Amino acid sequence: MFFVLSKTLGFFLVPSNLIMALGVVGLGLIFSGRRRLGGRLLACCVAALLLCGFSPIGALMLLPLETRFSSWDPHTGDPAGIIVLGGGVDPEITAVRGTPALNSSGARIVVAAELAIRYPKARLVYVGGNSSLRSTNFSEADAAEGIFKNLGIREDRIQLERKSRNTDENVRFSMQLVNPKPGERWLLVTSAFHVPRAMGLFRKAGITVDPCPVDWRTRGWSDAYTFQTDWMAGLDLTDTAAHEWLGLLAYRLTGKIDELLPSPCCGRSGDHGM
Repeated sequence: MFFVLSKTLGFFLVPSNLIMALGVVGLGLIFSGRRRLGGRLLACCVAALLLCGFSPIGALMLLPLETRFSSWDPHTGDPAGIIVLGGGVDPEITAVRGTPALNSSGARIVVAAELAIRYPKARLVYVGGNSSLRSTNFSEADAAEGIFKNLGIREDRIQLERKSRNTDENVRFSMQLVNPKPGERWLLVTSAFHVPRAMGLFRKAGITVDPCPVDWRTRGWSDAYTFQTDWMAGLDLTDTAAHEWLGLLAYRLTGKIDELLPSPCCGRSGDHGM
């Protein structure tokens, strides 16, 4: 139920879809004879779309997420394993076309493979089923497995989790695959804006992982003062930021994480190495 509700509300509450829905209401008001009210609503929707697309509002929302956690320090020891959260590949297009179809978060796959090659003793755990509401038998993990093998990573190093559909399930189901030993170091590979929510979930589960943020969407705090020249790119940035903040809020309200914006400190005394 949580998954279906989160997917449905998440679709309608991102700025672009919400604004478009209000625009449809405005058109309905115009055609029903309430032209003045409908016209004003349409004008507000157009202004909101322009604001979300051209202004730095998306970057301003993303920057606190992307800069919350520093990346792991490779000089402090080699990792025993690498956990990659799903979201970097489109399983449905991959299944139909027969070739890997990376999406805008495909850096998760690329960096994970690079780390696995750099650290040949590390286990590689890819966590990702299919987040679509449509029923399908092909998972992200299936697509990722083919990519990793084609890049020369041995099959005996790869572990796959094929059933998780969101970040909460990513973390819970990955714990069923990984049997951590005391003192082991594990890396968490996911998009930079997604790191706080994922770290909050691992911390709630009592597991310590080192963040390895990838798939950056901003260049730094200078973007907070930079207007977008590509309206669609700016709108996508705003939608991505809003979706992540809504996810953080939903997870905090349901008790899945302990902080609205998880902090980079160690947190609870019950955390243990992984």
